[in-house]
Amino acid sequence: MPIAYCTLEIHLPYARSLKDKRRVLRQAEDRLRARSRFSIAEVAHQELWQRARLDAVTVAADYAVLERVTGQFVRDAEDILGDLLIDCRVSYLEP
Repeated sequence: MPIAYCTLEIHLPYARSLKDKRRVLRQAEDRLRARSRFSIAEVAHQELWQRARLDAVTVAADYAVLERVTGQFVRDAEDILGDLLIDCRVSYLEP
C-alpha cells in the first residue's frame, strides 16, 4: 500500500500575529480536508508569524490512484493558497 507525503511551504506576508497566521492556516486546512482524504498538520515554524509548513499524508490501494489523488491535492492547495504557497514537494513511499 503506497503512501504519499506532501510538504507545503507557506509565506504569510500580511500576518501581524500568530492569531492571524492560525486563522489563515485553519481555513486552508479545513478547505483542503474537505476536498481530499489527506491528513494535514502544521509541523514547523509554529513560532513564526509569516511562515508555515504543512505536511499532508494519505494512502491508497495502488500507485495509480495515489498519484491521481495527490495531483488533485496539489492543484487544490495551489488554488486555495495561491501566492501564499512558495513550495510544494511530493514524495511517495512504499512500506
